[in-house]
Amino acid sequence: MENGSLLRYDNVTVRFGEKTVLEDFNLTVRGGDKVLIFGPSGKGKSTILLLAMGMVEPDAGSVYFRDAEVDSGSVWEVRRQLAYVPQNPDIGEGKVRGLIESVFDYKANRELTLDQGELRELLEQFTLEQDILEKNYQDLSGGEKQRVAIIIAVLLRRCIFLLDEPTASLDPEAKRKVMAYFLGRKDCTVVAVSHDSDWLEAEGLRSVRI
Repeated sequence: MENGSLLRYDNVTVRFGEKTVLEDFNLTVRGGDKVLIFGPSGKGKSTILLLAMGMVEPDAGSVYFRDAEVDSGSVWEVRRQLAYVPQNPDIGEGKVRGLIESVFDYKANRELTLDQGELRELLEQFTLEQDILEKNYQDLSGGEKQRVAIIIAVLLRRCIFLLDEPTASLDPEAKRKVMAYFLGRKDCTVVAVSHDSDWLEAEGLRSVRI
């Protein structure tokens, strides 16, 4: 686990047209941190995650990953080390097993090997039946899609998990399992966005209101 700064937002402002969604935002995330970003809708919570992935560029200020600015020159290397799970993941079409396997064919992931035993354990961990691997991804419920996307992120062994409303579509048991997994891993750095009061009340989370 790294104890230094992994991700840093330095006086970041973002505008979409005439609307300012973030203004002079500052945050430092260190190795092992569990950070919850919360606040009213439209305040830029999801934008904070997209900034880290280089999917949104700041109008002022900078975002740093391991003290190197996230920009066009560094963004692809940054993305190889971050796992971003959107609220409504759309990772493709076809059988779930094939979609998971195809992720390991991407150039950025070719040095990794899919551990079938770990995959089975993660399915059980997140209360998914093993036969979901043979189902079409398009036919899954929103909660099932969320958990498949989370499992892929875990299998890729990234150093920071960026989770956007990760339990929004889950039933209480599945939500408890997801929260327990991420909050219980000492080697896991998490930045989560959620409106869910269960996240806000969870122990071990540093809450950041925007």
